[in-house]
Parts: sequence; C-alpha cells; structure tokens
Amino acid sequence: MPTETVYGLAADATDGEAVARIYAAKGRPSFNPLIVHVPDVAAAAEFASLSSEAEQLAARHWPGPLTMVLPLRPTGGLSSLVTAGLPTVAVRIPSHPAMQALLRATGKPLAAPSANASGSISPTRAAHVLKSLGGRIPLIVDAGPCARGIESTIVAVDGDRLRLLRPGPIDLGLELEAVGSIEAPGQLASHYAPSKPVRLNAERPGDDEYLIGFGDVGGDFNLSADADVVEAASRLFDALHEADSAAQPLIAVAPIPEEGLGAAINDRLRKAAAPR
Repeated sequence: MPTETVYGLAADATDGEAVARIYAAKGRPSFNPLIVHVPDVAAAAEFASLSSEAEQLAARHWPGPLTMVLPLRPTGGLSSLVTAGLPTVAVRIPSHPAMQALLRATGKPLAAPSANASGSISPTRAAHVLKSLGGRIPLIVDAGPCARGIESTIVAVDGDRLRLLRPGPIDLGLELEAVGSIEAPGQLASHYAPSKPVRLNAERPGDDEYLIGFGDVGGDFNLSADADVVEAASRLFDALHEADSAAQPLIAVAPIPEEGLGAAINDRLRKAAAPR
C-alpha cells in the first residue's frame, strides 16, 4: 500500500499469523516492533495511551509522517508480534488517501513496515515493491510515487518528555537519542528478553524449567503443535511472557528449524538466552 512516506506491506495488526506473514514476505531476520497505522486519534486511543503532550503532537502532525511510541493498552487487542512483546506501541495516522481508504474499509489497525525485502532499499514506487517482493505478496496498490520518500519520524512520548528515536520528514528540534534498548523500527539494539535464564534446543524440561514446546515437543506452552513456523512466530512473545510469569525459575525452549520464519524465531530466542 502507498503512504506519503514509502510503500508499506500491510496486515491486520490484531491477527498474529497475518503479521507473521509480513516477516515471511520480507525475509526479516528479527522480530522488531512494527508501526501500526490507524485512520484517526480515536482509533489510536483504543490500544495506546495518549498523554496531553501526545495529543498536542497529534493535533499538529497527524495525519502525517510522524510515528509516536506510546504506552500500550493491554486490552487493545493487538498481536504481541506487532509490539515485539514490549509494553509500548508505535502508531501513526497516514495522510495518503489510499491508505486511509483501506483503514476505513477494513476497520482494522494495520501493521505496515516498508514493502521491501529486509535490508534492501525502501520502496517509493509500486515498481520498487514488485522488484523486491514480486511473487511473495498477492497485491500491490499503485498510486504513483510517494510524496515524502523517506520513512516517518519516530518519537517516544514519556508523559511530557519527548525522545527522538528515528529522524524523518518532521523536524521536532530534538537530538537523536543514543540507542539503549529496542523501542521502534530502525533501531539496532538488544531486544526483549525474559528475566529468567533461557535454555535453547531442549527436548525435555529440567525439574525447574518451564518448557516452550514446538511440534512433537509439547511443553507447557506449545508454539505450534503442527510445527508451523508462521503459527509459532505469531505466538512467540505470548509464550515468553507466560514463561516469564510462571512459577518455574528457568525457561527451556524446544528446537526450532532454521528454515523460513524459523530463522527469525531463533534470532530472537538467541537474544533472549544471551548472558546478561
């Protein structure tokens, strides 16, 4: 879908398997937070908490190329894969009429990272999307070149404090914040990890371990009994949260194949298991 910034690859942000297919199409190597697009402020408020400062920014810059990282409302119904398991959500109201029309026609918040293979040049024309993702997606809406041609400005809103996470078309007069932990697309940093030690490639749990299963390895929470990596990706962060809040002091995870989305799942699990 075209937006005023770049073309985006859109999926229902409340459907974990639909969001997982974004990653599959892009060949994205890790599950980073995705920007959720909505038609208006009322729709954003259904799953994000807007402070008075956020409301002022919205009044000045929405619809437009500004993304705000806001506290997540847990009851908002978004897939945990969209937020990468974080307590915040990146949200934007696009101004492009085609994207606005799709948002209003579906009545759904849409996760929409740039419509290109991971690591390649961002697409500003439908032809760029076709060249990068042809054969991986069913439909491209061609509305000509994007007006801005650069990804949105991303700012985290912590009460009345603003932190610039990614520069873009809107200049808020802020200095770019040094990367600490991952909060938004376009940042390279440590990712969400449980508070407990994580053991990978476990065929069975130890006495003090909560087992996240896959396929024939059942466990306390099975990512996919059918060994479907798309389903597993959609359930990954829910599983990590469940394991982190369980009584067992340790977490074990069954082997996940490296093929397709399995590579992205394993990338995130390796980060979760890294010494801290």
